[in-house]
Amino acid sequence: MENTQALFLPSTYAKAVPYELFATLRRDSPVCRVPEPAVGPWRAGTGFWAVFRHRDVKHVLRATEDFSSHLGATQIRDPETAEDLEFVRAMMLNTDPPGHSRLRRIVAAAFTPRAVRALEETIVARARGLFREGECDFVEVVAELPVWTLAHVMGVPDEDRRLLYDWASRVIGYQDADYAGLSTADAGRLSPAGRLAVATRPELGPGINPRSKAALTDMFAYAHALEPRKGSIMEAMGELTGPEFENMFFLFAVAGNETLRNGLPGGLLTLLEHPDQHARLRAEPELLDSAVEEMLRFWPPVMDFRRTATRDLTLGGQKIERGDKVVVYHASANRDPEVFADPDRFDIARTPNDHVSFGFGPHFCLGAHLARVQMRAVFTELLEWDVEPAGPPVRLTSNFQNGLKHLPIRLTRRG
Repeated sequence: MENTQALFLPSTYAKAVPYELFATLRRDSPVCRVPEPAVGPWRAGTGFWAVFRHRDVKHVLRATEDFSSHLGATQIRDPETAEDLEFVRAMMLNTDPPGHSRLRRIVAAAFTPRAVRALEETIVARARGLFREGECDFVEVVAELPVWTLAHVMGVPDEDRRLLYDWASRVIGYQDADYAGLSTADAGRLSPAGRLAVATRPELGPGINPRSKAALTDMFAYAHALEPRKGSIMEAMGELTGPEFENMFFLFAVAGNETLRNGLPGGLLTLLEHPDQHARLRAEPELLDSAVEEMLRFWPPVMDFRRTATRDLTLGGQKIERGDKVVVYHASANRDPEVFADPDRFDIARTPNDHVSFGFGPHFCLGAHLARVQMRAVFTELLEWDVEPAGPPVRLTSNFQNGLKHLPIRLTRRG
């Protein structure tokens, strides 16, 4: 048996996604047990069943009656207390049908094709203004687009949008010291609600779960103080209960930001590492849509999600007991040779492309269409530039998000 503990350790992913290990386990142990050792101040967990094959991943994500998002929430790490678990269960991400369907309907209007089309022209214009000649850190530069888009959809004032960036960094990057305490918002330029958030920011000591209610008091103070803008998600959220409202704000502030913040740099790095495909995209820009899908397959921004078994069952030849954690690995499913010919080859013309980077089933990402629009806008603009590496990329230390902290590049306008 391979060293499955490596799949859990955040330090593994600071070096690279372990695709070779995924391939071995997908072939020999498509559902296997993974331990959860203590990591720094974080206590050891109970361990979990890891799922690697594409068909099994889709089955788990689809079969909500057997694999619940609600029982233990959707992060590998268990909430520290029963109260923390009860609170996060109010998040749409951590619900099962029919409750999930009710919450999804409330906010879905902001993500319809019509709503996204109304934003698309502005997104394209903002993408055109992102880049300048010379060297830059692509991660930092490109983060402005998803943060602006998210702030617009939520009705967060421009002067406060950097708070969304900081909250996402704190929650998603808590396993990485560079992100865990990140604070980039200019307190002197914030709105009154933003200044309230800064004033109520909690001290996060070692071992405090950054996803707990106590660790997010500043975010929730801001959410309650923000005046809803007509037509924004915040206005639609007015019919939610208190815990539902806070968790919905949490979900959009983090998930709506972090996916693109990781996916855009990951997509560019993949192109830079495959110069033949980069050159082909310049020569055949009509392939941009399929190129975006291949970037998402090859560099899934979210590597895994957790469910909890609702009953004793068998999956992939393994007997799983009620209450066991079951973790699906999108990063492995996206390289399954049963579905993708030559899966380790990056091919911008790949069709069909049944990747699961946006999930599958009832929890398929609500913002997938908006994410694709932003990716197309950025990479359309980048076709107008010569892009060269200007230093080594630096990966995020996280067993959840497939992220880059730094991607130094050199830009020269073409023509």
